[in-house]
Amino acid sequence: MSATSETARLQLTGITKRFPGVLANDHVGFSVRPGEIHALLGENGAGKSTLVKMIYGIMQPDEGEIRWNGQRITVANPKAARKLGIGMVFQHFSLFEAMTVLENIALGMDAKIPQRELEGRITAVMSQYGLKLEPQRIVSTLSVGERQRIEIVRALLLNPSLLIMDEPTSVLTPQEVEQLFVVLRKLAAEGCSILYISHKLHEIKALCDTATILRGGKLVDTCDPKVETSRSMAEKMIGGSLKDIQRGASRGFGAEKLKVQSLSLAADGPFGTALKDISFTVRAGEIFGIAGVAGNGQNALLLALSGEEPNLDHASVTVDGVQVGQMHARARRGQGVASVPEERNGHAAVPIFSLADNAILTARDRLGMVRAGLIDPKAARTYAGEVIEAFAVKATGPGAMAESLSGGNLQKYIMGREILQKPSVLVVSQPTWGVDAGAAAAIHQALVDLAATGSAIVVISQDLDELLSLCDTLAVINGGRLSKPMKVSEAKIDEIGLLMGGIHGEEPAHAH
Repeated sequence: MSATSETARLQLTGITKRFPGVLANDHVGFSVRPGEIHALLGENGAGKSTLVKMIYGIMQPDEGEIRWNGQRITVANPKAARKLGIGMVFQHFSLFEAMTVLENIALGMDAKIPQRELEGRITAVMSQYGLKLEPQRIVSTLSVGERQRIEIVRALLLNPSLLIMDEPTSVLTPQEVEQLFVVLRKLAAEGCSILYISHKLHEIKALCDTATILRGGKLVDTCDPKVETSRSMAEKMIGGSLKDIQRGASRGFGAEKLKVQSLSLAADGPFGTALKDISFTVRAGEIFGIAGVAGNGQNALLLALSGEEPNLDHASVTVDGVQVGQMHARARRGQGVASVPEERNGHAAVPIFSLADNAILTARDRLGMVRAGLIDPKAARTYAGEVIEAFAVKATGPGAMAESLSGGNLQKYIMGREILQKPSVLVVSQPTWGVDAGAAAAIHQALVDLAATGSAIVVISQDLDELLSLCDTLAVINGGRLSKPMKVSEAKIDEIGLLMGGIHGEEPAHAH
């Protein structure tokens, strides 16, 4: 890492990239010095991903130049980028599900390394970084958080001079985030440059030396995040003022609407997480948060509450005094339950259906979209239009295919589709996954408004900041067990982090 501190490790000048109908990057320029942790900020669609894909050789710029240690270069492909010393950890993982952790890492290496040597190097990197992984596990059995660790280990094995990280902490506990920051600071101290993309502005303040902010493909500011506030950076990103969540002055809770009692569910497959004796209640007007690292039973809990996975015991789930434990999803919807699963594409929405057809999937009974056994397409189109308007969904209209929407817009549509049904109980997982600050604020406000009308809301999220700002009550799920609920106003971050890491006074046993 011989570049002098005067020479930028990476310098971009006038980088421009066009797609049909979109100017993704418009003459963007900035530089990253050796040993610098440099944040790249912007809303969804601001052009961050396009920019880093050009640095990593996945795409080529239409105009502009990239310099590496002062030399003008063309990064032909990712292999060329890795040869230069550029590593990247993607937000969306490129892993083969049917293969082991070790096989996936081996496939990502450009040079052939004997298995035993590679395993030794992986073990060394993992112990250095506190990244727990079992090399022989099959990837399809791993949680999102564990899959991300594979990508991080794979990038670090290259001993990079520049490490690009795209939303690396979205699936980590506070303690794991701290561990990752220790690692990144150590890498930076050794001279490695880090380009860090994140929506979490307090992390940028804690970690980064410089922040470059993009809006609509243009560079709007390069600033020192230590002297900015989270709010000032967010407002530069959205080009306007950020709205605070508005809550009614006196927020009392009404009667118990959702009661979960001794809910247990066998694991789905050898590496699924069994639910063990889960009990909690949610009252009218209450937002109940469930924190946890990915892969601790969140999906199983959502399926058990929504009725997609009916429970064995009738009394395990009660809605408005009615025992629904053995009811399927449609019957539970009839009792006023609505739900939004974590996986947008294929679970919450059918990609090749229109938005109107996707509305029918969950709202047909509650909103009377079926008459005499026939679907009423006009009712479906009208409702889809209301959702699009109320949630500012960027789509060509109710006839637009779900797959034509960006991830953030599809998320807004799905959340709106459920919220506007005014359910008695709403269960949502990752409500703002992949949406930008402005859209997240709008979704949070819609949830608060729904609670104010007397609905009971359960929010399952890996984003602890989201839960702390949104919820009244919080519990932590780990290894399929739920901690005692605590009032958010009295919750301590350290304690929540320990619960997320599995310290309930005992180590959870993991299935092998």
